[in-house]
Amino acid sequence: MFGALLGGIGLFMLGMLLLTDGLQAVAGDRLRTALRRYTRTRLSSIVSGAVVTTLVQSSSATTLAVIGFVGAGLLTFTQAIGIVFGANLGTTTTAWIVSAIGLKVKVDVFAMPLVGVGALAKLFGTGRVASIGTAVAGFGLIFVGIDVLQGGMAGLTDKLDPASFASPGVLGYALLVGVGLVMTVVMQSSSAAVATTLAAVASGTVSLEQAAALVIGQNMGTTVTAAVGSIGGSSAARRTALAHVLFNGVTGVVALLMLPAFVWLVREATEDADAPTQLAAFHTAFNLLGVLMFAPFMGPFARFIERRIPEKSEALTRRLAVGKTLQPSVLLEAARATLKDITLEAVAVVELLRAAPKRELTERLDAISAALVAVRESVAPLRSDPASPNEHRQHVSVLHAVDHLHRLVEAFAETGNARQARERGEVAPLLEILSSSIQHVKVWLATPNGAVPDFESPSREIAELRRGARAGLLTRTAKGELTPAAAESLLEAMRWVDRLGYHLWRTLYHLEAMEHEVAEPLPPAPESQGRRGEEPHEL
Repeated sequence: MFGALLGGIGLFMLGMLLLTDGLQAVAGDRLRTALRRYTRTRLSSIVSGAVVTTLVQSSSATTLAVIGFVGAGLLTFTQAIGIVFGANLGTTTTAWIVSAIGLKVKVDVFAMPLVGVGALAKLFGTGRVASIGTAVAGFGLIFVGIDVLQGGMAGLTDKLDPASFASPGVLGYALLVGVGLVMTVVMQSSSAAVATTLAAVASGTVSLEQAAALVIGQNMGTTVTAAVGSIGGSSAARRTALAHVLFNGVTGVVALLMLPAFVWLVREATEDADAPTQLAAFHTAFNLLGVLMFAPFMGPFARFIERRIPEKSEALTRRLAVGKTLQPSVLLEAARATLKDITLEAVAVVELLRAAPKRELTERLDAISAALVAVRESVAPLRSDPASPNEHRQHVSVLHAVDHLHRLVEAFAETGNARQARERGEVAPLLEILSSSIQHVKVWLATPNGAVPDFESPSREIAELRRGARAGLLTRTAKGELTPAAAESLLEAMRWVDRLGYHLWRTLYHLEAMEHEVAEPLPPAPESQGRRGEEPHEL
């Protein structure tokens, strides 16, 4: 009996895991796009949270994604609050699926074929087909788990009296709420805990009132995942987790205090339905009540939390503090935002090369280098699937941008070339083109959704001037107007300015590519055309 219960829960949880993983893989970076595009108003953010959670069948996945997006600066805190509210509504769809289909379906007719077809698609398919196969197999396995769970609950009914679980009244129901919370924490899935409760109420092991108290606790138990996911996160991430905890906590307390009246209302509204369907209706109803209570006060609620967790001045890596998540879309957004901050700092260093004290430059370059290392480490565990083309291209662009910024830092360290570029008039035209172009870059990096500046043209102009100046310098050397060492030093300074312009251009190119979905592969970087070493340094 207990073995059947444990096996049923395990099969259900495994099915949910496969279903969620498969759906997330199929959705790919559409999750990021949807959350960005459809969260502009209070209502749209709530609806987006509900829809996304319904599609991926995991409120925890949605909440962790939101925590990461807020930490990366992709979403505002108010938008995140709306999504969290909607996620609590979206997660109740699992109860409806279990009550309407899972407890009534014939496993051998419906579920088993799904598992078989899904497994075959996973084994022999690739890309999206394999991901869909994973989701289909998981969906079928959910019903196999429910069937096993029902059998275990039927055996438990003969040994347990529903009245023995807790005495009537607020204290007795509060005890069941605690049991439900522990169930979610232990199972790490509120859906599995709710499915277990639905099977219990269907078999008569618990009454509807007792099951409702358990569901309240299970709903509150999801906040543990959010709280753990925010550990080590930024202030914005911790604010989002606190909002989730307060929303679920207050909603759960209100539902507990109103439990008898709430259950009576649900029974009256669904008098012809069976107990599992009534429990699913209760699950949705009290979460909807929570949304209706909090939605009108999202602004004051956000300000209350912001006062509890004030923003701190943080370093270049502040956006990488997205909490404990390995979701590709979250990590890539955090890396993109961080790389924009690093590039803005690198542009400032280019301007400071003319006059800043050496100590200040060293400190700023050390900070940029440390931030680049942090970005590399944050995306190191990431494996993007070419079957999700936009996500894969963003991953590749992150790696390109990190490489070009690293080469910029290496160039900054060439203080001799920097001095020559400042002091020699021959290099001044190249440096002037670079400096004037940088002003437009600063505006773009500091302005969200601004027009991307054209840095390719200035970079190519610098390269042309450098190539043209080379012949003149060699001619002057032959005439004796310059020593070979002086001419070589000037050429190196010009190459140095050329390298700065080139790597800034390619960094901006890949940052811009990360901002948008693209239908075709990114074009390869152009030939360097003498920018790095095919010209001899000796004269």
